[in-house]
This record gives sequence, C-alpha cells and structure tokens, in this order.
Amino acid sequence: MEEWYVPITILPGICLLILSTSNIMIDLSREIKLLIKDGGSSKLIERKLRQLKLINKAMVFLYLSVGSFVISALLLGVSTSTGINIQAATYILFLGILFAMLALGSLILYSFRAVRLRQDQYHNKC
Repeated sequence: MEEWYVPITILPGICLLILSTSNIMIDLSREIKLLIKDGGSSKLIERKLRQLKLINKAMVFLYLSVGSFVISALLLGVSTSTGINIQAATYILFLGILFAMLALGSLILYSFRAVRLRQDQYHNKC
C-alpha cells in the first residue's frame, strides 16, 4: 500500500467520532456533577462514573487511532517520495484501524449500558 492519502481520508470520520464522544462525555460529567450536588443515589452515581470511564477509554482509543493514521500517512508519504519501502507504515495503519475498532466497541457497549441505566432510572431501581 503506497497511497499516503488512504489514512488521511479516514481522519475526518474519526474526528467526528471524537467530537460527538466528547459532547457525550461533557453531558455525562455535568449530569454526574448535578447528581452529586443534589444528593443523588450513590448507586446511580457509581454506575454513571463507570459510564464516564468507558467513554474516556473510547476517547483514548480514538486519539491513538488518529495518531496512528497521521504517522502512517507521513511514513507512506516519505516512502512514496523517496522510493524507499517503509513496511512499518502499513502496520501502523492497521494499528490505527484496530484502535478505531476498539473505540467503536467501547461506544457500542456504552450505548447499551446507557439505555439500561435510563430504564432503571425510570423504574426507580437506582
């Protein structure tokens, strides 16, 4: 794979995921702060803190993915312009894809847990 632009074309999608995930994280942090201030259920606060931790992991994976894609694109660009085959660029690209998939898995898990948490809140189980 000698096309340096392949990792760069993936970046806008990953950056949109970072933007939406950071908005979710900010809203969740505000909600936790309100629950603590208003004396909410400690069980509910604990569950929401676990959700926040899961979102934070997803953010870390997304940041690692962006870093991997940028490094891969730079190495592929240098490889193309100099004619030297840098095999590590392909491995770094696949590492970026792996980080993106781990982030997506974390976000999917977060979504399922968030719905379950809201249902429990509605039914006053927390």
